[in-house]
Amino acid sequence: MTLRVVTVDGSPASARALVAAVRAALEGGPAVLPLGPGEPVPTADPGPGTALVIATSGSTGVAKHVVLSAAALRASALATAARLGGSGRWLLALPAQHVAGVQVVVRSLLAGAPPVVQDLRDGFRPEAFAAATRQLGTGRRSTSLVPTQLGRILDAGGAALDALRGYDAVLVGGAALTPSLRARAGAAGVAVVTTYGMSETAGGCVYDGRPLDGVRVALDADGRILLGGATLADGYLDAPALTAAAFAGGWFRTSDLGRWRDGRLEVLGRADDVIVTGGEKVAPAAVERVLAAQAGVAAACVVGLPDREWGRLVAAAVVPEGGAPGRPPDPALDPVLAERLRAAVRAELGRAAVPRILRAVAAIPLRGIGKPDRAATAQILTRPHHRDG
Repeated sequence: MTLRVVTVDGSPASARALVAAVRAALEGGPAVLPLGPGEPVPTADPGPGTALVIATSGSTGVAKHVVLSAAALRASALATAARLGGSGRWLLALPAQHVAGVQVVVRSLLAGAPPVVQDLRDGFRPEAFAAATRQLGTGRRSTSLVPTQLGRILDAGGAALDALRGYDAVLVGGAALTPSLRARAGAAGVAVVTTYGMSETAGGCVYDGRPLDGVRVALDADGRILLGGATLADGYLDAPALTAAAFAGGWFRTSDLGRWRDGRLEVLGRADDVIVTGGEKVAPAAVERVLAAQAGVAAACVVGLPDREWGRLVAAAVVPEGGAPGRPPDPALDPVLAERLRAAVRAELGRAAVPRILRAVAAIPLRGIGKPDRAATAQILTRPHHRDG
């Protein structure tokens, strides 16, 4: 089967080319592979029934190409419309080579109108978001953002925030949404819907902790999240061993740990991020949630660092609230705040999870479309510092 490569560079013109290619693929035409400029093109044949091939490197940096059928893309888009209470116009404000961006295109096409596209060639700008929103006109409106974009709009206020308030649903995924950022969005009147999913599930398939219609969620004996249902990919392009390891018995075995809390799925972070300290297992994402929920903290990233005594120790980079724009904070976190943060983690997660290193940073390093860069964070935390824990 022919694979149609569409290079997307953040421009509305390249997004329109992708819309046309995806429309044809959903109707049985050539499979589409959206790529950013300069990204390598695979030579393998995706096979019959493929509508979309998505390149993903994940956190390991190993290139994979996820194979998705038109049926999986349609199932995801229709389930989203059902969960959100109906179809409408969509704004594409995400890079279109990622599955979340492509799904905005698919949802728009199934709703009967192509998406309005924000120009991202100079990066995401709140004022450009406001201008693009005005092109949607009246009626039901939805968009999809990552937490970094949501935070920038809230910080900007003004026309951008007014525009965001006008959406019936703002899907937020790609990285964990901190409690403080969600609270800010709620207080500002933004209709946030958190999403969890990946390229292998045709994008977000769990909204606000609850699976979409037709999606199955289970946890294995180790707490690993398993996803199943109509939105699953067919596997990885030209990678039978990877496909067999991840897809089996109608399930996709994710790299994430989770638990059920009050009937909702809570994602605890990647299994390979777990820190074993003194024989105890600590999930960084769980510690980050506790830290980010405390007053005085805008964001946090937790990593494990080598330690002679404990094997690995828990270390946290924290972005204090109220810092001067463009001015890095004192790395030595305020002692009163540091002790309050440690006490909160101890009370919620136990002694082993308490960060032995707490350091203030101006911003959490990010990769991709907004995921925390734990390797870069670890480098920051291993620079000369004093250990106050």
